[in-house]
Amino acid sequence: MKNMIEYQGYFGSVHFSNEDEVFYGKVEFIRSLISYEGTDVQSLKSAFQEAIDEYLTDCAENAIEPEHSFKGSFNIRPGTQLHRQAAIAAQQRGINLNALVTEALENYLQPSK
Repeated sequence: MKNMIEYQGYFGSVHFSNEDEVFYGKVEFIRSLISYEGTDVQSLKSAFQEAIDEYLTDCAENAIEPEHSFKGSFNIRPGTQLHRQAAIAAQQRGINLNALVTEALENYLQPSK
């Protein structure tokens, strides 16, 4: 993944500030704001991992369920026309809308041959 790092199932962004001469980022795909920074790639990775470890420790100490990056469901807003077309296509194929969207995503995200 471009400009992303991963640790324990969490994904973090990677940016560079030329002005401050520092790498920085935040944990993506969760609501909690968890940020980190480093002066080089290795220190950025270490800071990211430490931030995740601290977040998980804090959650455990406070009996809070940690947020997870991907829950397996999400809402989309395709607009009235596309929603209508997808619902009709699903009905005609004898599947539900969720199955149609899942199939479409699988096909779209399949690596090119």
